[in-house]
Order: sequence, then structure tokens, then C-alpha cells
Amino acid sequence: MKPIENETSRLITFSKRKSSINKKASELATLCGAEVGFVAFSPSGNPFSFAHPSIDAVTNRFLNRSPPPNSRSRALVESYHQAKLNELNQQHDELYNQIKAQKAQSKVLERLTKGKSDGAWWEAPIEELNREELYQMKERWEDLQRSLRRSINQKTQGEASGSFQGQNSEK
Repeated sequence: MKPIENETSRLITFSKRKSSINKKASELATLCGAEVGFVAFSPSGNPFSFAHPSIDAVTNRFLNRSPPPNSRSRALVESYHQAKLNELNQQHDELYNQIKAQKAQSKVLERLTKGKSDGAWWEAPIEELNREELYQMKERWEDLQRSLRRSINQKTQGEASGSFQGQNSEK
């Protein structure tokens, strides 16, 4: 293993790995009841941390110091913060999974329409589509129908007004 040379790649990798470490630290604290502290500085110098129940509690325990005198009230506040953090982490995970599913679905649709220079999504083999993809195709058909109706109506109205004007000019 060696350091990443490209600065942009290094920052992106740090961001991705930092999220993974935070998630694992949170899981360790939640599943095992462990006191966890994690501090990292990005290549650009920005600090990032994760701690459960708090960074003070973890560092005091690590340094064998006694807990602060108001540790009960602090524990309640930290407990609330941790519950809120867990809720936000869960929302993040759900959104991340939705994005992953959408990307996978996009790849499937892209694969099915690949090689069709005109982007003929309607030529995709229906038997290979799952329920969600079929619903998307149905929505696209309905959009296409509405667009066609609109165009036909505009052309029909344009021709009707043009023929009406032509009749008036003949008189």
C-alpha cells in the first residue's frame, strides 16, 4: 500500500473512508456498548471526529481520569445527541441505498437500450424488466402519448386557423 499521489483522488478517498470509519465506530458503540473515540484530520487539515458517549468521556477513560462531576446530566444530553445521530445515520443509510438502487436501475436500463443510437427505450425486451422498470416504461409511454396529443392538437388547431384565414381572404 502506498499514499495516493493525486490530491483530488486522495481527498475523495479520505471522504469515503471517513464515512465508513464513522459508520463502523457507531455500529461498535451501538452493538457492543463500547465507548468509542475517533479523530482524524483530512489532507486539507479539517478535523473530523466521532465519539460515544462523548469525546470527554472517552479521553478521560483513556487517560484514567475520573469523570466530570456533572456526568449524569451530560450523559443525558449525550444520550439524546446519540439517539439523534443514530436517526440521522439511519436516514443517511436509507438515502444511500436508494441512490445505489437508482444507479443500478439506471445501469440496467442503459444496458437494455445500449446500441440503439436513437435511444429507443421502447425497444427494450419487456421480459427482462422488473416491476419498477415496467412502471417507469409505462410512465414514459404515457408521457409520449401526452406529448403526441399535444402536438396533434397544436397542428390541428394551426391548420384549422390557417384554413379559416384562407377562406376569409377568398371572399
